[in-house]
Amino acid sequence: MAESSKSSNSEITNVDRVRNLNVSLLDKRENVMEILYGKDGSESAEEPKVGMSFSSEEEVRLYYMKYAKQVGFGVSKRSSKPGDNGKLRYFTLACVQQGTPKSNASNILKPRAVEKMGCKAKINAALTLDGRFTLSTVVLEHTHALSPGKAIFFRCHKRLGSKAKRKLEPNEISGVHTSKNFKSLVETKSSENLPLEEKDYQIDKTRQHQLGVGGSEALRNFFIRMQQKNDHFFYVMDVDDECQVRNVFWADARCKAAYESFGDVITFDTTYLTKAYKIPLVSFMGVNHHGQLILFGCGLILSEDTNSFVSLFESWLRFMNCRAPNAIITDQDKALQNAIARVFPRAQHRFCLWQIIKRLTENFGAHSQYEAIKSSLQSCVYDSLSPDEFEESWQKLLERYNLHDNAWLNLLYGDRHLWIPSYLKNTFLAGMCTIQRGEGMNSFFDDYMNSKTTLKQFFEQYDNVLRRKVENEITADFNSFSTQIPCITHYSIEKQLQEVYTITKFKEVQDEFRGFLYCVASLPTCEGSIHLYQVTDEIKVDGFIKRAKFCVAFNEDNSEVKCTCNLFEFKGILCRHALRVLTMLDKDLSSKYILDRWRKDLKRKYNFVKSSYDDLSGNLEAQRYDKLTKSFFEVALIASKSEEACMKSISHVSRLKGELFHHGSSCDSNTPSHHLPGASLGISKQAPYHTSDVMDQDGGMSTTNQDVHVNIRTNFRRMGEVETPIFK
Repeated sequence: MAESSKSSNSEITNVDRVRNLNVSLLDKRENVMEILYGKDGSESAEEPKVGMSFSSEEEVRLYYMKYAKQVGFGVSKRSSKPGDNGKLRYFTLACVQQGTPKSNASNILKPRAVEKMGCKAKINAALTLDGRFTLSTVVLEHTHALSPGKAIFFRCHKRLGSKAKRKLEPNEISGVHTSKNFKSLVETKSSENLPLEEKDYQIDKTRQHQLGVGGSEALRNFFIRMQQKNDHFFYVMDVDDECQVRNVFWADARCKAAYESFGDVITFDTTYLTKAYKIPLVSFMGVNHHGQLILFGCGLILSEDTNSFVSLFESWLRFMNCRAPNAIITDQDKALQNAIARVFPRAQHRFCLWQIIKRLTENFGAHSQYEAIKSSLQSCVYDSLSPDEFEESWQKLLERYNLHDNAWLNLLYGDRHLWIPSYLKNTFLAGMCTIQRGEGMNSFFDDYMNSKTTLKQFFEQYDNVLRRKVENEITADFNSFSTQIPCITHYSIEKQLQEVYTITKFKEVQDEFRGFLYCVASLPTCEGSIHLYQVTDEIKVDGFIKRAKFCVAFNEDNSEVKCTCNLFEFKGILCRHALRVLTMLDKDLSSKYILDRWRKDLKRKYNFVKSSYDDLSGNLEAQRYDKLTKSFFEVALIASKSEEACMKSISHVSRLKGELFHHGSSCDSNTPSHHLPGASLGISKQAPYHTSDVMDQDGGMSTTNQDVHVNIRTNFRRMGEVETPIFK
């Protein structure tokens, strides 16, 4: 792992570090090869014995691979288990021919070759109290023949030596074809001793050059440029056992600050850059108060396996001060699923519905009834209002088109709780998990890249992409501030949300108010202070009217309302059924149902953070914020040297804050305001740890529910609104 952060006291400049990166990685790789194979490749390893001790997992692996090559078998990692502290407790390395032989051939008369032969050879290594790994179990007997001369053909032993690489480099520069490169090795060594076959060398070549032409230099120049423009730019490079770059992660201070506001739900997207090299560009994203995509970090992942994803996620989580999101949306991928379970064990992992529906074509495009299957599957997914309805529709789909043995559908059904909307209603996904036909979560960079985009071209466009996203958000902020969508009803709840929500989210609110026409609420049953209503809704499905019944509970004591459709829990917008009941009772909306993440009247910290793509030149307030931040930082450096200076500075800052707050209030009393004073409950009730990010209109930080109620109550009095019980 190579990690960098800009430092004024560094003896070696970042430019020198990056320029020497390739050299250091090459040196490290040669050291690993010497440990594994010896300086001349002839040194032997002793036979494994119980009690042998090693300093690390890597040392155990290198030793056993060396022994395996010497004896004549391949090695794979069989199992492992971490302890309560997350550190590896024990692991097992075994012969690659372990396991029960089983052919995957569709025709039993033409079985395919299998590698597994039920071999029992293995070693178990356990972590001891002194932090070392000791062999606790050793099985030496194999169920198959061993051949040291052929051990180099096992995947784990297929490596090019340094001499062979030096011979191939001039050929590569000259553009010599793969087959001729392979023959040049045969001329100097017998083919039996070559570590790679011709096709294996071609794969290895692709791996070494998957950054594309000029990719490495572009990556280096990009990091240099970012750090020159942004003091808080952060990147991490992760390398594998062969010291090949496995993944790269980078982010800036704006990404971190934006995550504090909207990091309750994130989506992890993978987009391939060049078609020839298939470089996976990954991005951590969320949605802002306008429903627009917002970036939390980027990366390149050159090996799409569980360990690579784990390393990438850990780097990102460390940058975000180890504050994990509540929910993560990804593509359907087993390696991703395993990595998320390890790094974000408490997060709700969900699959992107749009990505799954998009795969219908590749899985059923050649089917004679493709259009009918597509229509039925979409109806099953989108129109099922409950898990029971989905189960019934799914079984009908399988029976109608005889799809019981379809592997893809069976896999989807096994993971149905991760992507079917009727199963996800209790998980807040901020609208990012698509529930409407024709919608999709496109990549953050879709409009600026295609299958022919090189890494160099991508980095050249990177600032332009993010600058355009910032401009789009500023435009939406301005539209929400300067314009207003007229109310379509006379209900005070609609007016209440019109005042505080962005235009995009208020339009979603109005969609629910339009649904009033089709909702009928029955007489309630009472259980103490809780009133239960049955609301009948008419839903249009494929030209037909479907009548559905929902139960709405209203608590008279605390004004809480809950509907069985769970739209608020899922998207953060109160549903038409709950609104129908509240308007019947002539109730105002409790503040708990006005989420901060959709509000237009809050100033969020990330808008004041300078970045390489937003120098804040057009934002005088942000420029002043940047000046103040630097000044306060200098004060903090001096005051932190003693407790007396620290307390004195805090006292002065508190007094100054009071004076500024009083001055701001005086100015506000002479200036009409069209917005409620901002305050923060955090992102939403789903993510309480984000309370420190949002600033009110006066520039102060508000982090308690009491502050919110006081501010809203004061503003309602100015507006002439009637106070509701929630504000008492």
